[in-house]
Amino acid sequence: MLIADRITHAYETTAGQLPVLEALSLFAAPGEFLALVGPSGSGKSTLLRILAGLITPTQGQVVWRREPVAAVAGAGPVMPDSDERPRLGMMFQSPSLMPWRSALDNVLLPLEVGPEAQNLDRAAAIARATELLQRLGLTGFERTLPRDLSGGMQSRVALARALMSEPEILLLDEPFAGLDALTREQIGLDLARVLADRATTVIMVTHSIPEALLLADRVLVLGPRPARLRRELRVPGARPRGLSWMEAPGFTALAAEVRAALQRG
Repeated sequence: MLIADRITHAYETTAGQLPVLEALSLFAAPGEFLALVGPSGSGKSTLLRILAGLITPTQGQVVWRREPVAAVAGAGPVMPDSDERPRLGMMFQSPSLMPWRSALDNVLLPLEVGPEAQNLDRAAAIARATELLQRLGLTGFERTLPRDLSGGMQSRVALARALMSEPEILLLDEPFAGLDALTREQIGLDLARVLADRATTVIMVTHSIPEALLLADRVLVLGPRPARLRRELRVPGARPRGLSWMEAPGFTALAAEVRAALQRG
């Protein structure tokens, strides 16, 4: 579904070039969930934007289903318009909801402005958006404005919006980082349940080792800037996993491996 081939990237600054990524390669199979962990400032968010086609790397290329992303998107947002390009969904750290639109209307937004807008079946879209909100724990809040929603609720709305277009690739950039531990854990479980009946390929940046091991099929550990891939660990067991997995000896051992890879000099 997605291949990143020897991605190298540097930013131009007033002091010269700032190397961020160095010869970093990865792949994601259809329906696979990857978690990227690494030190702060190691280029994880930059990598995610390169995978989305929002940034053109200094060297290397990203390929979606045999088609290079750079040739499709350049430095602008990816707007798939052929069968060869997977549908893409993306969620950033901030929910970035439109304050004048209800939760339901925020979720509907991708269908109203995207390529599906001209042939939009509004009744079917509303039914799908309502179901997503309900599955993410927002029953009864469909017509509520963002100002009247908690931070966790706003994140759920943003997640529903990212899922609304039935993306084949979902990129998540620390989407729950600003939430308290209990809310973050619950939204992670809700996300796992929603993905259980979808063949969505997910790549998520996170600083939380437990979150990575709870949600992902593989965890990729990046080193400090300029980041290279330090370690890859496969998480045993099928998704979705319950919280009981976090109490298992295997979970503790994997967490220790991830932590050791992060702390390696």
